[in-house]
Amino acid sequence: MARLDEVDLSRSLPSAEEGEQLRALGDRFAQLRLALGGKFGDDPGVLGPPVCVVMEGWDASGKGGAIKRLVAPLDARHVRVATYAAPTADELRHFYLHRFVGALPGTGGLTIFDRSWYGRVLVERVEGFATQEEWRRAYHEINEFERMLAASGMVFVKIWLHISDKEQLKRFKKREKDPLKRWKLTPDDWRNREKRPAYEEAVEEMFEKTSIPEAPWHIVPAESKPYARAEVIRTVIAEIERGCAVRGFPLPEPLEDAA
Repeated sequence: MARLDEVDLSRSLPSAEEGEQLRALGDRFAQLRLALGGKFGDDPGVLGPPVCVVMEGWDASGKGGAIKRLVAPLDARHVRVATYAAPTADELRHFYLHRFVGALPGTGGLTIFDRSWYGRVLVERVEGFATQEEWRRAYHEINEFERMLAASGMVFVKIWLHISDKEQLKRFKKREKDPLKRWKLTPDDWRNREKRPAYEEAVEEMFEKTSIPEAPWHIVPAESKPYARAEVIRTVIAEIERGCAVRGFPLPEPLEDAA
């Protein structure tokens, strides 16, 4: 897969076209979600494979906005968004993957992870919360974790939202001035910016060692928020269609007025 410095960050979508693209993509995504949940078509009740969407990316890369648009066309009862910050004292008593297991989707289900087990090889690596032995071992542990789940039928969609250092600084300053968004900006965010080279190295190694056939990474250029939001939904749709084809689960043709 491409390195971060090879990603075309110039990709954009005019704001005037965002709504129409999101509507069309949202209609297809909602259709697929109903089909997976056994609520669409001539054979209701037959459940499709579970779908696990993993959203990672730089601070201020637009994960929240992308997730908001992704779930917008769905019934709130048909999707789970699981968010994660630093582990609690009790969670630290367990193996690091333990706290994520309860949110994994079952057959016919959909979970979107806002941050995930990849913290072990990103923030925990760079900030020293995991030993070198622990985070190096984690690549194999994570791959086996995902392979095991994929073998049982789970479809993974792993997305990294990529923005430049310059764009991140611009968004930080904008958040700092907005009283309704200032809460998103923490001292840790500013401090992490100073360690961007170390994080870039960690991200590149994460891609290299954990982009496996059963669960490949997808880098979405996010300098343009409209483009990123549409591309996230497009990527999720494509991976659901691919995963269902591999597993032999039939999906309906796109609705004519949503094409």
